[in-house]
Formats: sequence, structure tokens, C-alpha cells
Amino acid sequence: MKMSFTVYILECRDGTLYAGYTTDIQKRLHQHNNLKTGARYTSGRRPVKLVHKETFKTLRKAKQREYRIKQLPRAKKLQLINA
Repeated sequence: MKMSFTVYILECRDGTLYAGYTTDIQKRLHQHNNLKTGARYTSGRRPVKLVHKETFKTLRKAKQREYRIKQLPRAKKLQLINA
């Protein structure tokens, strides 16, 4: 079975957005909401909800996409989410 990588955007309780990537979106969402292994940024802004995801075949492509998303201004991230 070939591994895939998911780039995701979370909306935090305070309305801020967080982007990341993972190989297991359900596990990662659980970590963000319940465990210390979630990102420090999201730990104080729980609960978080998944609002956007994209799947890639390679880690390199996923990291590149995550970087591009993180560079977007909030308005562009919201456009992406609502598209």
C-alpha cells in the first residue's frame, strides 16, 4: 500500500487558522484536540475542526503545498476553504 500525505487547515476555537500535513488525518485531528502531541499553537485554542484538506502522493509535494498555504493571507485561506 502506497502512503499518501494530507495537507490540512484547521479552524481553532478562537477563529484562527492552522495548516499542517500528516499521513493520518483522523489521528492527527485527535492529537490536536486531545493530546500533548498536537501542535503547541492549537493546544490553547481547542477544540479545532478540520475545514480543508488536500492529498498528495509525495512528502515533498505536501510540504511545498503546506508552505504555500502558510504564506497566504487569511482572506486567501478563507477563499480556499470556501471553494
